[in-house]
Amino acid sequence: HPKCILAPNCAPQRNNNMLGGTPTPIDSRLDSLEKHLKRENPALMKVVRSYRELDKVAYGLGVLNRNDSMATRVPWWPLIAVLGTFSSGKSTFINRYVGGTLQQTGNQAVDDKFTVICQAADGESRTLPGLALDADPRFPFYQISKEIDDVARGEGGRVDAYLQLKTTPSPTLKNKIVIDSPGFDADAQRNSTLRITEHIITLSDLVLVFFDARHPEPGAMQDTLKHLVTETINRPDSNKFLYILNQIDNTAREDNPEEVFAAWQRGLAQAGLTAGRFYRIYDAESSVPIEDPSVRQRFEEKRDADLAEIRGRMEQVEMERAYRVVGVLEKLAKRIEGHVIPRVHEMKQRIKQSIVWTDSIVFALVAAVLGLGGMQLGVDWARLMDPWIGAPVAAAVAALAIYLHVLIRKWVVGRERKLLTKEHDLELREWLENALTHNTTRFRSVLLTSPVGWGAGAKRRLAQVLRDADGFVQTLNDRYTNPSGAAVADEPAQNEGSEESVASPVVPRASTAA
Repeated sequence: HPKCILAPNCAPQRNNNMLGGTPTPIDSRLDSLEKHLKRENPALMKVVRSYRELDKVAYGLGVLNRNDSMATRVPWWPLIAVLGTFSSGKSTFINRYVGGTLQQTGNQAVDDKFTVICQAADGESRTLPGLALDADPRFPFYQISKEIDDVARGEGGRVDAYLQLKTTPSPTLKNKIVIDSPGFDADAQRNSTLRITEHIITLSDLVLVFFDARHPEPGAMQDTLKHLVTETINRPDSNKFLYILNQIDNTAREDNPEEVFAAWQRGLAQAGLTAGRFYRIYDAESSVPIEDPSVRQRFEEKRDADLAEIRGRMEQVEMERAYRVVGVLEKLAKRIEGHVIPRVHEMKQRIKQSIVWTDSIVFALVAAVLGLGGMQLGVDWARLMDPWIGAPVAAAVAALAIYLHVLIRKWVVGRERKLLTKEHDLELREWLENALTHNTTRFRSVLLTSPVGWGAGAKRRLAQVLRDADGFVQTLNDRYTNPSGAAVADEPAQNEGSEESVASPVVPRASTAA
């Protein structure tokens, strides 16, 4: 298996069967993840355990079903996305980075698929179809075919036309993956491509946005600017975007090549981007010869400095991913505590009030109808005191009351469920819908407004998860920072597998046991 196969992007959850039982394949996969993290990154192994604790809270509240896990909300791989226009040098850049000819290059649109690139365990380079990504929950494109279908009906069945997986023995890809995108100007299925691009941007730790220095003017890249710049500048993680003007060597014969770079920056500014990291590079092996020695030296120095900075950021994604995994844990726990619990409580209060009032009105009307009907029919009410007559009548009335109550309850819950369709946050809506179902099953009392599963134990467990998240951040800080300013002495290596040792926060390598 490729090394990237074991380390799940969307780490499956442990079933946590409270009654005991045979572990599921999902249990085994997450156990394998913990096993490898124990050896290679004990800090993240303990984070997996905290995700499992958070799962227990979510299961009890009903917001999560037993075949899902909060750990699937965050990729466990460091991801680097390479986006931009076609022929902007993305594939050439990737080939140089991995040290081989992995991606096709050329002046035309030679790669029209999103390509997930990761390290191979057996030293062999392979190309696998998009199905390998769509059907495996450990990859960042799990069930992406459904999202494609939402945009273009029927296109989800053609997932192989959009995605492919490539493996390479390159050591630079150890514990990370790179995602190469098709050129925006080359893709015919624009809506589906943009949906996948948004998905990639959200999951990635670093996004390299390439432009072609031969066509830097704003008019030639308005479409790309709209989707890769304008819609991302207000993101809270906008610092993960690097904007790269590639093939700048083609401007070496210009009277003022700096003006080309300035024109490109003005184009980005017109799209709303007035700050950020801007780079200008070119590929040394396929560059246009620069005859003037002084110009050549100036171009090479700038290229080498920018390439070094870009590669430095690419190497940092392993560290950034560790912080992101912990950050998502804290975010999810706070979301349950600060959003789900209050909303479920409010829903149950509204349901209780609606059912009580509706029951009262309906039962009063039914009683009035029965009373008036009895009077019209001349019913001898005294005979109802006879057990042989009164008991069946009472049973019939009780059955009618229960039936009407069930109908009213179903109607009220259905009305509450319709209100949830107005919730724009799809994840929160899904959680609330699940919790609504969990709290309104047939034998759940509507008189209790406290969310089912939100007891003292769940509160303690959630509080512990939040404390653990803070502790994980401190552990990572101890690994990468030195706030005291004191000299750091060389420390003896920790025993392999020790939970107290803090290795570099990277994703584990695969084994054949995966």
